[in-house]
Amino acid sequence: MSAVLPLFPLGSVLFPGLVLPLHVFEERYRTLVRDLMDLPNGMARTFGVVAIKHGWEVEHLGSSVTLHDVGCVAEVRQVTSHPDGRFDLVTVGRQRFEINRVLADVETPYLQAEVTYLPEELGEPAEAERLGQRLLAAFRSYLRLIRSDAAEVVEQLPDNPLVLSHLVAATASITVADRQELLSRPDAVSRLRTELALLHREIGLLAQLRAVPMPLSELPVTPGPN
Repeated sequence: MSAVLPLFPLGSVLFPGLVLPLHVFEERYRTLVRDLMDLPNGMARTFGVVAIKHGWEVEHLGSSVTLHDVGCVAEVRQVTSHPDGRFDLVTVGRQRFEINRVLADVETPYLQAEVTYLPEELGEPAEAERLGQRLLAAFRSYLRLIRSDAAEVVEQLPDNPLVLSHLVAATASITVADRQELLSRPDAVSRLRTELALLHREIGLLAQLRAVPMPLSELPVTPGPN
C-alpha cells in the first residue's frame, strides 16, 4: 500500500512501538506540526521519521540532505506548544515504510514523499521463539553490564519476539548504521539473529576492556531534536 507522507529527517532511527519525544524549533517543522494539528478530529496525526545518511540528494531543501530509504511512521500522541512557536511532541512509532520517491513539487516547506508501508513479518514462528529466548538472555546480560538499575529493567522486558526485536534495536548502545540495518530487516527472525551477533560483540568488548560506554537513557528511547 502506497501513500504520501510528510518526512521528519533525524540523526536517529525510530522503531514500531517505541516512544520518541521531539523538541520542534525549526520553522519548517513548526509548520508541519501546525498542519497536523489542523487536521479534522479523528484523523491520525502522523509523519515519517527517517534517518539522515550520505548518498541521496534532496535538492529542493536548499541544502545537501541525504536520507535512508526505510523509515518509521510516528504518531503524535501529545503536543505542548510554547509562546515563541516551538513545540514539544510525544510520538510513538507505528508502521515501517520505504520511500519510493521524494516529491519535488510540493508547496510545504517540509519534505513529503510517496512511500510504501512495510508489513511486520515474524518469520518462521519456531525459529523466532528460539532466537527470541536467546536474545532475551543476552540482552539481560548486556544490561547488567551497563546499567546500575538492571535488576528492575530486566523484569520489564517483553518476551514477544517481534516486540523484543524492536526494543533491543532501539535501546542497545549501537551505531545509527546498525539501527538502520535492523529497521530494514524483512522480518523479526533476521532482526533477532543480527541483534544476537551485535550483543555478543558488545558483551565481549565490555568484558575484555572493562569499559562501560555512555549509559543508555531512559528506556525505551532517547529524545530527538529536529
